[in-house]
Amino acid sequence: MKPILFNDITRRDFIKTTAVAAAGVAVSKLGAAESKALNFNPDMEYRRLGKTGLMVSAVCLGGHWKRVDTVVSGSGGIDNPDFIKNRTDVVSRCIERGMNYIDACTSQEVLTYSKALKGRRDKMYLGFSWFEKEMRNPEYRTAEKLLDTLEKGMKQAELDYVDLWRITMHEQSSKHTEGEVEEMMKALEKAKQQGKARFTGFSSHDRNHIKWMIEKYSKVIEAICTPYTAKSKILPEGSIFDAVKQYDVGVFGIKPFASNSLFKGNSAIDNPEAEEDDKRARLAIRYILCNPAITAPIPGLINIHQVDNVAKAVQERRELDKNERAELNHAADEMWARLPDDYQWLKNWEYV
Repeated sequence: MKPILFNDITRRDFIKTTAVAAAGVAVSKLGAAESKALNFNPDMEYRRLGKTGLMVSAVCLGGHWKRVDTVVSGSGGIDNPDFIKNRTDVVSRCIERGMNYIDACTSQEVLTYSKALKGRRDKMYLGFSWFEKEMRNPEYRTAEKLLDTLEKGMKQAELDYVDLWRITMHEQSSKHTEGEVEEMMKALEKAKQQGKARFTGFSSHDRNHIKWMIEKYSKVIEAICTPYTAKSKILPEGSIFDAVKQYDVGVFGIKPFASNSLFKGNSAIDNPEAEEDDKRARLAIRYILCNPAITAPIPGLINIHQVDNVAKAVQERRELDKNERAELNHAADEMWARLPDDYQWLKNWEYV
């Protein structure tokens, strides 16, 4: 069977607020629920993050800052004032544009964004993962160890709570034993009971295993982080989104630009390819948002210009016309050809 291309579905087809809200994938431009969104901006679109009930901006800030060296002197890290200013400025522009979620998945990201959000936590939700001491580390695959990571990480970042604890699992999470998965679920449940995490979920690059975990632990899993690129298409049968819709799970799409492989230039503002790359980024965001089961793509953004560009994508016409489809398909083919060796696995996410 031919995979479903979401660009073949018009915006009018799926913006039916009552119907999709019942399915847990509400998409609307205006409305009572949207106006209650944290940091609401009428120029931003908001989508329901599954059964969390949170209205999340249609594009959010991913934790990574790849290529930040094109705009910041010296190395990244909380000891570099230029870097901290860059991250704080980016967060400020995200707030101005109505974005309301940051996904931090490493210790440095948690510490950096907690600092950048100081005094304005009421403007953005914060996703937390301290991956160095979570499921990818064999020493931290028990509920006790995982809860210790959360508690110590929160203390170090001076956080009283996290909005979403989304534990980072092994990329191929099926490599975890069922016992290890059970321990992770216990940790997530306990953190929520203790009021340390408002909502819970995980990150994985293993489609079949993700589907299994959502089905088995539907009461625990409220949101997931998983790849979805400009090349991704939904499978007509056995799609991960069958479980996402059935169990009302929010989805943050990581790697929307395939680790920058979508772009011709180096992401510097004065790069000769900057205008073309900006257009490619907007086309990719528009394409991804044509899938109403995706709550939001979460690209890493290294300057305020990139924030403005992805916010502009949300405002642009959603469906791609014939020429734009051809343009994005060509760019996506180049993206696939440019994937570095350590990102070849993304090709397994062409059909989701």
